[in-house]
Amino acid sequence: MAKEIEEKKLRKEKKDKKEKKEKRAETDGVSKSKKDKKDKKISVDVDMVDALEAELEKAPEVSLVKVVNGEGDHEPRGALVPFAFPLADNDKEVKKILKTVKKSAKTKTLRRGVKEVVKALRKSVASGPGASSLTDPTAIVVIAADISPMDVIAHIPVLCEDHNVPYIYIKSRAQLGEASATKRPTSVVMIGKEKSGKKGKEGDDEEFVEAYGELVKLVGKASKTVRK
Repeated sequence: MAKEIEEKKLRKEKKDKKEKKEKRAETDGVSKSKKDKKDKKISVDVDMVDALEAELEKAPEVSLVKVVNGEGDHEPRGALVPFAFPLADNDKEVKKILKTVKKSAKTKTLRRGVKEVVKALRKSVASGPGASSLTDPTAIVVIAADISPMDVIAHIPVLCEDHNVPYIYIKSRAQLGEASATKRPTSVVMIGKEKSGKKGKEGDDEEFVEAYGELVKLVGKASKTVRK
């Protein structure tokens, strides 16, 4: 009996000590409930997300300098679409193409932009009398290769092939826009053999016919190179 009383007394003392310790800890601000710990964790997670978002919002440091032999030549370099073939890759060819585009704009035989070019291609005769041919095409399409996203122009080569209209790429849409008498960069133009609008000067017509003939030869030669 005495032993049981002693054990009860010890248990009570332990219990009292534990309660006093917890009470003292709460008074001193040491003890934290599970809810407090959870709230702290959530707060830390939110702070981390905010920090990451702040980093992502910072403007990325992208270099547009082309490096050649370890030296920057400070010329911006745009990525070209992977299917840009045939591509006019030398200055002589590019100048000839842009010259013809300028003359086409003067003689009102030029169509600018994806919407206008696609519309003209779909209206053109695919086969039979009056259809375009690669040796004597009714039009030539010039496409800029520095377009993003590439889906904007991906369907145009297919339409050209379906209607036997030859096409060629150049590297700069800014140059194409400037040549087609507009200040805005242009993704694609169609140079028509026949006039689509008002008549131009007789001298312009003759110059255009000559330039168009030279462009037909250039594009035909480039297309044969690709097929090989």
